[in-house]
Parts: sequence; structure tokens; C-alpha cells
Amino acid sequence: MGKIDLHLHSTASDGKLSPAELVRRAAEAGLSVMALTDHDTVDGIPPALEAAQAYPHLEFIPGVEINTDVPRGEAHVLGYFIDYTYPELLATLSRMRESRQERAQKMLAKLKDIGLPLEWSRVKEIASTEAIGRPHIAQAMLEKGYITSLSEAFTRYIGWGQPAFVARAKVTPGDAVQSILRAHGLPVLGHPLTISEPEPMIVELKASGLVGLEAYYDGYSAAEVSRLVSLAEKYGLITTGGSDYHGLDASTETPIGEARVPAKSAQQLIALAEQRALKLVPRRRKADGY
Repeated sequence: MGKIDLHLHSTASDGKLSPAELVRRAAEAGLSVMALTDHDTVDGIPPALEAAQAYPHLEFIPGVEINTDVPRGEAHVLGYFIDYTYPELLATLSRMRESRQERAQKMLAKLKDIGLPLEWSRVKEIASTEAIGRPHIAQAMLEKGYITSLSEAFTRYIGWGQPAFVARAKVTPGDAVQSILRAHGLPVLGHPLTISEPEPMIVELKASGLVGLEAYYDGYSAAEVSRLVSLAEKYGLITTGGSDYHGLDASTETPIGEARVPAKSAQQLIALAEQRALKLVPRRRKADGY
């Protein structure tokens, strides 16, 4: 089996590559399984699925990443094998995108108050999508010369606890898990170590239907991966992983397929999808052992 990457973003949310271009890059990078998990939108899935037909060796998993709020931070819930046409899910994501725009405008107001004005029209132009996110604001700040790197925007201005941070409309991790389950998907807690106390949340979300943890992730050390694998085993969850690739900053991002996700992660995720008879489950390829 080739490389696995179950956490990728396109221009449908806040990535640099179009869905079709992302699929092409994934195929060229030697991926055998990929998932598109754009923030709060599934608009990129149809063109990505169409593009994936040109690469028989590449299995494509439709996904989404739902951003939620917790005390003193954020939690992201990934959904795999979702029915991306499910009306309730589409309505939920639409409301979240509207909230994103309101949040972004409030952040711009705060930035202006501290002497860093940005034009809303330029942020929208950079985003070129309804799913406006903080990376788009960070890019506008970089253009203006207010920062020297995209990461600086978060650490000094728009990250949690910083002067221009604005919380989203409240959506809980449990809400996200339930939305994914109702859309016939598999909910996984994304990059759990961004949560100060992940284990209590894991216990709570497991009771709500969580099926996995993202253990293999951009920048996680061997010790951190081991900790998350142990937590997954403790609570009967599968482990997934991915690069969280956006294509915005080559100096800091993990490249497509380089998060060292083991084949077992894709195998377990696909097996669970088959067990639950979910739609768009990749075909098994006996030559690769799954």
C-alpha cells in the first residue's frame, strides 16, 4: 500500500489547491488513500471525486472537518464517508459558514482597533469561497506586511487568547459528532492534543458515537503519537491521521502524504465503513492486502 493522508484541505475552504489539483498532487505524491476534509463545507467533494477517477490506484474518501468550541480553545471533529448530499448536514454547514463570515468581520474590526486595518473585500477575494477562515485573514495580513509569516498571525493576533481573536457561534464537539452520524458518516476527533485535557472529552464523545482519534498528525512527536494510540486502545477507538495540508506555507507545513500514517489506519476506517454499509466506500484491492 502507498502513502495514506486522511486530512487534506482545498480551495473549497482554506486550502491553496483546487479539489482536482489536490487529487492530482496526492496521486503524484504516491498516495493510495486520501480524504478531503475541508472546514465546514463539502463543496469540494464532487470535483475531487470526478478527478479521482483518473487515478485508479488512489482511493478517495469524502470527508469534512467541523470546527467547534470548547473552554479555552477549539476542538475539530472529522467526518469520513459522509453522505455529502444529506440536507440536514448541508444546512448545518451553511449556518457555520455564515457564522465564519461574521466572525471574520469582527476580527477585522479588532485588528483595525489595534492599528492593523484590512479590507474586507480583499479577505473575501483571497478566500474566493463562503468558508472564510483565519488563514485567509493571515494571508491578508502578510500582504500588508503586518507579519513575517502566517503562523505569526495566530501566535500574536488571531489565535485563541490573542487581541483580535473572536470565538465562533457555539457548536459543541458533541453536536458535530451527531451531525456526522446523522449524515451516515464516521466521526473522528481531529488533532486531539490541541485540547488541554483530551481524555475527558474522548470519554464524552465516545458515548455520543465517536469512532476514532487522529493520532498521526502534522508535527506530533513519537511520544505524542504513542500517547494517542494508547488512548484509542483504552477506549476502543480506531486511529487515523493526516498532514492537515493547506498548501499555504511550505516552510512549516507537512507535505501531502508525509504524516507517516500507517496502512492500518486506512484499513480500519474502511472496514468500519463497510461494516456500517456506508456509501462511497473504496473498493478493496486484494493485491495491497485490504
